[in-house]
Amino acid sequence: MSTWRRSLATTVESRTAQFAVMGVIVVNAVVLGLQTTDWGRRDAPATWLAAVDVACLTVFVVELALKMVAHGRGFFRSGWNVFDLAVVSIALVPASEGLAVLRALRALRILRLISAAPQLRFVVGALGSAIPGMASIGALLMLIFYVGAVMATTMFGGTFPEWFGSLGGSAYSLFQIMTLESWSMGIVRPVMEVHPWAWAFFVPFILVSAFTVLNLFIAVIVDSMTQLRAHGTQEEPVVEATLNDVQASVAALERQVAELTRALRTERESRREVDLDPDGGPTS
Repeated sequence: MSTWRRSLATTVESRTAQFAVMGVIVVNAVVLGLQTTDWGRRDAPATWLAAVDVACLTVFVVELALKMVAHGRGFFRSGWNVFDLAVVSIALVPASEGLAVLRALRALRILRLISAAPQLRFVVGALGSAIPGMASIGALLMLIFYVGAVMATTMFGGTFPEWFGSLGGSAYSLFQIMTLESWSMGIVRPVMEVHPWAWAFFVPFILVSAFTVLNLFIAVIVDSMTQLRAHGTQEEPVVEATLNDVQASVAALERQVAELTRALRTERESRREVDLDPDGGPTS
């Protein structure tokens, strides 16, 4: 990387520049929210808000362009840079009245706050590293749902077809029960009026799905965040030790340069004394 590119990258990625971009993202988020209100749809406010939105988008485009110039092909090696480019590019696609979804996707620009804030990047990184474990737990939960839906359809489908008449309907009803949304008075108690033993099916299902499997998701995410934080904590002493070594080397080099300078000065003074006679005049 050339010197001017390195200087440009340092400027664009400095804390001041990042704080400025975060401020623009917050302003853009407020503008996008105001554009959905009745006040924001009026003629004068709509024109003003549209101008601010374009100004924010211009800042994002200029920032990404400077990063691409500074890093070259290395820009695309960072997943966060690709994420920012995709989010901003969506806003550049012209949206007609028939493509209202493209206008709605402008709100994705607010997600750039994730890439701009280190703590949010840490949380997203923890979620990403937890995906393999979450996938296994998700597969286990789907298996429990499938078995429960088959059993519920078989046992309660004849008397309560609106909830358990089909495999899909039973799965949806069991999902409602798992979330504890009106599960007792809405579903379980009416079923127990016809099938008094139904509690023997629903209570274990809730214990397994809501209180066990779902908490496993939280456990995997917390474990992933703990490992990432521990990994970062282990790296900090290494970086600090390296910095201390560099500072010590620089200090030693400065001492050597100072000693060499004094030695050269002493040698010049000695030669000057040799070239002078005892009376202070030059030798013949």
